[in-house]
Amino acid sequence: MIRIYFNAERTGGLRFIIVGTIALVIALAVWGWRHGPFWWGVAWVLAVSALIQINVGITYWWRSPDDLERVQHLVAQEPGRIVGEEVPRMQAVLKSYAISIRIEIAVLAAGLALLVLSPHGSAWQGAGMGLAVQTGLVLLLDGLAERRGQAYLQWLLAFMATSPDAGIAFGADSG
Repeated sequence: MIRIYFNAERTGGLRFIIVGTIALVIALAVWGWRHGPFWWGVAWVLAVSALIQINVGITYWWRSPDDLERVQHLVAQEPGRIVGEEVPRMQAVLKSYAISIRIEIAVLAAGLALLVLSPHGSAWQGAGMGLAVQTGLVLLLDGLAERRGQAYLQWLLAFMATSPDAGIAFGADSG
C-alpha cells in the first residue's frame, strides 16, 4: 500500500504539471491569437493558476520518492514511529485538503458568478471563465488526492493495530 500511495501521489503531481502546462500554453496562445478584454481575462487567470499548479505538481513529483523511502524504512525498521510521524503527517495533509477543497469551491463559485454576472465580453467575464475551468480541474485533482490520502491513512491505522512493535510503542501493551 505504501508504494501504491506514493506512486499515485507522484502521478498526481505529474497530472498537476501537465494540466498547468496545458493551461500555460493556452494562455500564451490566447495572448498571441485572440484579442479583446474577455480573452485577456481568460489568459491572465490561466497563466497565474498554471504557474501555481506547476509549482504544486513539481513539489509532489520530487517529494514522493523520498517520502516512500522514509515510510518504507519506518515500517520495516521502526514501526513504532509510524504513529508519531506518519499518522500525524497524513492527518495534517487531510486537514489541508479539506481546507483547500472548501477554498476551491468558493473560488469556483466566484468564477461562475463572474462568468454569469459580468458584462458580456468583459475581462471580468473572461476571468470568471478561466477561474471556473481551472478551479474545477484542481478541485477534481485534489478530490482524488484526498481519497488516496484517506485510504492510505486507514491502511496506516490498520497497520498500527496489527503490528506488535507499533502497539508497544503506543502503549497498547501496557499490562
